[in-house]
Amino acid sequence: MTEVPERTVTVASKVGLHARPAALVAKTAAAQSVEVTIAKDGGTPVAASSVLNLMTLGVAHGDTVVIAAEGDGAEAAVDAVADVVAQDLDG
Repeated sequence: MTEVPERTVTVASKVGLHARPAALVAKTAAAQSVEVTIAKDGGTPVAASSVLNLMTLGVAHGDTVVIAAEGDGAEAAVDAVADVVAQDLDG
């Protein structure tokens, strides 16, 4: 059994994953070749490509999230989404 690539990331945006940051994360996730999931630390994973899913997680600034994906290109997909989450997207 192969290991599922995942990364734990601290949310940098001051509004958390809400509105504009959620849209940017969802856009990045949707552009990947595999489905990317995101979960609040210890929570249930949801599709990272859905703005609504991201906003329902209730992730705030400084919270940690776990980003994961499976399949060909999963590691690159996880890295791409993690890099967006780790940026301050409020500007």
